Amino acid sequence: MTDTTPGDKIQALLEKGVRIPAPMSIEIASDVNIDRISGDGVTLHSGCRISGETTFIGPGVTLGEEAPMTVDSCQMAGGVRLKGGYAKKAVFLKGAQAGSGAHLREGTVFEEEASCAHTVGLKQTILLPFVTLGSLINFCDVLMAGGTSRKNHSEVGSSYIHFNYTPNQDKATASILGNVPEGVMLDKQPIFLGGQGGLVGPSRLAFGTVVAAGTIMRKDEEREGRLHFGGAVRAGSLSAPSGIYQNVKRIVKNNIHYLGNIMALMAWTRHVRGTFVGEAYPKEVYEGHLATLDSALAERIKRFGAFAEKLPSSLALAMEKGTIAPDSSLASQKQEVSGHMAALHESLQQMVESRVKPDPPAAFLDALCEPSDTGYITAIQSLDEMHRTQGRDWLFDIVRETEELGARLFPLTYA
Repeated sequence: MTDTTPGDKIQALLEKGVRIPAPMSIEIASDVNIDRISGDGVTLHSGCRISGETTFIGPGVTLGEEAPMTVDSCQMAGGVRLKGGYAKKAVFLKGAQAGSGAHLREGTVFEEEASCAHTVGLKQTILLPFVTLGSLINFCDVLMAGGTSRKNHSEVGSSYIHFNYTPNQDKATASILGNVPEGVMLDKQPIFLGGQGGLVGPSRLAFGTVVAAGTIMRKDEEREGRLHFGGAVRAGSLSAPSGIYQNVKRIVKNNIHYLGNIMALMAWTRHVRGTFVGEAYPKEVYEGHLATLDSALAERIKRFGAFAEKLPSSLALAMEKGTIAPDSSLASQKQEVSGHMAALHESLQQMVESRVKPDPPAAFLDALCEPSDTGYITAIQSLDEMHRTQGRDWLFDIVRETEELGARLFPLTYA
């Protein structure tokens, strides 16, 4: 619609069938296209503010049932409930929910029935189906998978934090919990992170990992089904090594592993989810989903690049302090990573362009139920093990190719 006032848009929404109990209390920005807001079962409660020309609100969406809700440039499939807070440039698939006080920023994706309770802060956070976050959580820069249903899902306990910003002022800290190739098949053990705890990024945790309440997880766990527990760190006081990176190898490997999984998820979304575009997964949501994953990849490359730019000064400072020898393996790693970031960026872009185009195995696609007959979740869960293996292998190839690229560009770091 063009040349309409905010009042005209509100009236038009009412005429479409949108339920607005207090029309004078809501704001619809001039850039909102009301043709992208369904009139079927949508409710906008008092205090809602909606903006952004890319905003899409599907049928059965409820906004602001507990507190005022601001939505800017988000895409929501059917049955989404955002109970109060703020969401910008985020994507919510069918049945996703967020409690009041949610602060959901750029790069956030809630896949089917993923949810968070009240007062949760997310940015560049990707939750695969059924993943559940408790209350009072800060969980930025994380991809989390695991679980098979709403009754058997990965969960993060209340008062949890992902430590995603380092004393050296970088965010090359994205953590991956589970992985994409197996996580999208919806048949893996859930991951459980107990409340009042934290995870220091960049970390990798395997499916089935359980971290006891009150534990700060500072390392990777790539074995499935392990329980981790711990108490407070022993008290002490040391000189802070400001500006000096010690564990370059782990940071590089985990970042490249994360990049590979994002590219695998991009391919999955384009080639597999793309066949399910329809009422439950509207084209507008699909387009927003792809765009958000594109931005997630760009964000991770940017943050990784910023880390690499700091390595020459880190090396110089460490040599000045006498904590590292010029001919040490750590010195070589820092020089190698800082010197090859441009090549990594260029190669990743080439991989994205080439990897997005080829189809997954034809037999795998043929095995999926017709989208008109069943939904995405049912179709994936109906696959037999042979076809699941074909799909997983296709996605693992994308992750492996990314890691092989890292090993070629950074042979000393990967040694």
